[in-house]
Amino acid sequence: MKRIIDITASAAGLLLLAPVVVLAMIAVRLETPGAALFRQTRLGRGQQSFTLYKIRSMHTGVKNEATHMMPASATTRVGAVLRATKIDEIPQLLNVIMGHMSLVGPRPCLPSQLALISARDRRGVFDVRPGITGLAQVRGIDMSDPERLAAVDQEYVESASMTGDLKLIAATIFKPALQ
Repeated sequence: MKRIIDITASAAGLLLLAPVVVLAMIAVRLETPGAALFRQTRLGRGQQSFTLYKIRSMHTGVKNEATHMMPASATTRVGAVLRATKIDEIPQLLNVIMGHMSLVGPRPCLPSQLALISARDRRGVFDVRPGITGLAQVRGIDMSDPERLAAVDQEYVESASMTGDLKLIAATIFKPALQ
């Protein structure tokens, strides 16, 4: 059932949000040179690698590292707005449709994040599809503390439910508006 909801909601989201994505990509290109769509290899279910899509929020030429390791100056002005509103995440709906991700689940990590990979592997986190949002994101936990993140990811995996997923989606959408 979760997969059916993922596909249906993602397809509807892409159709409804296509104008927003196009405007965001134009804004990115007007501010900085380079592709407006960002691609990065991430690890998904079963530690399988896949290409994650986002609207680029950083200057071109920055290192391919986890966001929490990047200086604030790496983010463009437009990128800061896209991140604050989560608009940069919309292209990941394509990843959901392709089966690499779910709407809700642990965020996919980079293949270079060895401590996080090890912690998640021990806790069974790679047994589920990664998500666009998840329990850790709603709680404000980033990838800078691999053990804490893996523990919260495990908590999600062990308690996942349709109702819980809907609450996490609502918290993701409405939390930025409340801040």
